[in-house]
Amino acid sequence: MFGRRKANPIAGKIDTLIARSARVLGDVEFAGGLHLEGRVRGNVRCAADAPAKEPCTLWISEAGIVEGAVDVPSVVVNGTVAGDVVARERLVLGAQARITGNVQYGAIEMALGAQVSGKLMPIASGTKPAAVPGPQPAPAIPSDDVLLSAPRGGPEASLSSAAAVTGTAFDARRSGT
Repeated sequence: MFGRRKANPIAGKIDTLIARSARVLGDVEFAGGLHLEGRVRGNVRCAADAPAKEPCTLWISEAGIVEGAVDVPSVVVNGTVAGDVVARERLVLGAQARITGNVQYGAIEMALGAQVSGKLMPIASGTKPAAVPGPQPAPAIPSDDVLLSAPRGGPEASLSSAAAVTGTAFDARRSGT
């Protein structure tokens, strides 16, 4: 109950360990379980010939960093991922999880404090994940075209225009309206 640590959210056997002091440059393909405490600069994916009786599971510790895409059926993130994540079965995001990229998942669990900078998209069971284009840069607004008065069309138009001019997103919780 209180003061007791939860067991691992996704049970499984760890077959491979990338230690905290290890740095991998290139893609990592594995079968079974992979526990990542180091840094991978490349994609991490489940081997195509992985046995069905031993599903692939990736655990990323608080010190673990992936700079690339992750495509593994079950993923537990407590560290950092800079790339898209595809977890067809289950994705668990711990309080220290930081993902910069789009996330596709079968089922998701997020702890308070987890951060995702990208789209969250559920995968319907039995379907393939959708191809997600990378983020598109916002069009630059020339300095000559700065909006000095609110456009016609009501407050929605002026809010979206103000956000475009300042480069910030509108947050209704902070606007007081």
